[in-house]
Amino acid sequence: MRRNQKGASYIGILIAVIGFAFLAKVAIAVWGPYWDDRVIDTQITELLQSSPADTSPSKFSSQMGQRLDMNNVRDIKFEDIAQVTNVDGLQVKKSYEVRKPFLLNIDLVLKFEKSFDQRSAQTK
Repeated sequence: MRRNQKGASYIGILIAVIGFAFLAKVAIAVWGPYWDDRVIDTQITELLQSSPADTSPSKFSSQMGQRLDMNNVRDIKFEDIAQVTNVDGLQVKKSYEVRKPFLLNIDLVLKFEKSFDQRSAQTK
């Protein structure tokens, strides 16, 4: 007489492997844009802290472009993703989307928005 078998079946293991592969694909697709956004936020904050209050928006934008190139963020241009104004200190409003192809005709859309103020950045 046979006892009931215990453990995972081949179908159960196959479903687990497919699920893990799906999650790994999502993580790989999303990691790059989130890392680039973190680098952009860090560089904006550092440049706001080190810049004088009378810096022109065009000079700030060109310095940010150089910083992004140095940090290997080459597929995003600062002028396309941010607006810089100088009213009582520099203010930066960053807003952009990144589309990543995911599976067949499905794309992942990542949206990044954040505002920076020179006075609040210098108090940190």
